Amino acid sequence: MATSVKEMMAAANAAVPKVSPQEAREMISKQGALVVDVRDAPELQASGKVKGALHVSRGMLEFRADADTPYHNAEFRKDRPIILYCASGGRSALSGKVLKDMGYEKVYNLGAFKDWAEGGGEVDKPA
Repeated sequence: MATSVKEMMAAANAAVPKVSPQEAREMISKQGALVVDVRDAPELQASGKVKGALHVSRGMLEFRADADTPYHNAEFRKDRPIILYCASGGRSALSGKVLKDMGYEKVYNLGAFKDWAEGGGEVDKPA
């Protein structure tokens, strides 16, 4: 059965709770949440990223999150909250749904990078 992007987005948004920049800051400081930027490298080079965020492009997410692959990143732990963001919130919602499907339970969508930056969140500037 074919699925449209609209249907995929609806399922992702239903499965992955949205958090505000303030809620994300609290989760980072109180729970040690992992912040993951799923944008492509040129986007990071143009605007920077959330301070301390791990960059994992959406195409590599499953490989970095799966402990059984040689590409696994140990920052991904199922007992740790994960906060995802992208340029508008779409890729981060879809990425969150993938992580949920992989057994991660504490997955959240911060949405757009600009919301974080404009909301006073700390940013690692591009080199």
